Amino acid sequence: MRLPVCICLHRNRDRQARMLISSGSHAICVETRMVCIFTQKAWERETKKRDKVFMLSKLYIDQYVVDYPLVKSIQTSIDLPFEIVQDAKSVFEKILAADDPVQEGKKILFLTQNRGDFVRKCPGTRYYTCCNYKILHIGTFCSMDCSYCILQSYFHPPVLQFFVNHERLLTELDNLFAEKRICRIGTGEFTDSMIWEWWTSLSSILVPRFSGQYHAVLELKTKTAVIESLKGLRHNRKTIMAWSLNTDEVIRNQERHTASLTARLKAAAQCESWGYPIAFHFDPIIIYDGCEKEYKQVVKQLFTCVSPENIVWISLGTFRFMPSLKSNIQKRFPNSTIICGEFIQGLDGKMRYFKPIRIAFYNKIVSWIKEIAPDLVVYFCMEDDEVWKKSMGFIPSERGGLPKMLDESAARHCLLALPEEREQSSSR
Repeated sequence: MRLPVCICLHRNRDRQARMLISSGSHAICVETRMVCIFTQKAWERETKKRDKVFMLSKLYIDQYVVDYPLVKSIQTSIDLPFEIVQDAKSVFEKILAADDPVQEGKKILFLTQNRGDFVRKCPGTRYYTCCNYKILHIGTFCSMDCSYCILQSYFHPPVLQFFVNHERLLTELDNLFAEKRICRIGTGEFTDSMIWEWWTSLSSILVPRFSGQYHAVLELKTKTAVIESLKGLRHNRKTIMAWSLNTDEVIRNQERHTASLTARLKAAAQCESWGYPIAFHFDPIIIYDGCEKEYKQVVKQLFTCVSPENIVWISLGTFRFMPSLKSNIQKRFPNSTIICGEFIQGLDGKMRYFKPIRIAFYNKIVSWIKEIAPDLVVYFCMEDDEVWKKSMGFIPSERGGLPKMLDESAARHCLLALPEEREQSSSR
């Protein structure tokens, strides 16, 4: 009998591990002897999903990085036809010539250099409360396919590219650490943090690097269940594993090729068991008939899988989009109705649900969370003081500002040194 493939708890170069079937419904990985989180039917669904997600068709290599050891390693790992190019132009031209450039950009992997900064400020806006997050710019675009994804319109064209000049990346991180200021930084702004684990060992570089200092915390945000490379890494609680969560309805219809809600939450539980702090992001919250009951169920499921005491923060943000994204959604997701709600253009130019609708929903989801975890830090992504006051009962400035709220939560959960602690230490 041919045994199925474990895709949730074990990883090797072939991305396959033999499984043993137990009780006809669950499986045990021969390599790890751990129970697989999927039933047999779920395994079949997830395997088909994985095969689509990682169905790269070609590898392009910037001529300036051909001799990088990392490039050689990735070539060996994925074993694809490859082409060495003088610059990005030929890659972009191939993508733009396709009937669906967005889909084409997900099938091509371009290995190149980051010629700008690796450490960047988050592109917030002065019109809404910003958290002063920093971005670690490791690559662009995503192999998954969400209808609402802003990256479809943000990059021209969208291309799955990975930056391999890691020596400079690490130098910039060391410079950041040397500032000895509390810093929250993440890799999930222009890509999904964990999709690269199929082809690279990036986490095994970043996680131990952050573990050796006490001022910065790394957030890895994902919609996958690709966590096996994190097991056994020295993290010292300086890496927060974070998941974007949504209802089964939204995941099924709007988030193609992503892990199921159950898989995400069980991956979070596994990471918690390995000692990692956890975070969750309800963003975008999409409003539809029956959504209240379903989001309430997601909150309930969340707290049955992960301890409230180990959650650093939960962010909330309703669906918002640049007007240019609307045509992309209509073309690529013709059955999607997410753009048919009651929207108005916000101060940042993005289309948003009317403010009373946002406030009413925020009130409910905040109450569901606080009922179970009253002390947990919950915050809004890109909302103004009126929304904060009417939904939370306070505005961030009354508590020192949103950056201070998040810094203090990171310090508590991730064992960071707050400024006053550094001052006391230096005066001894």
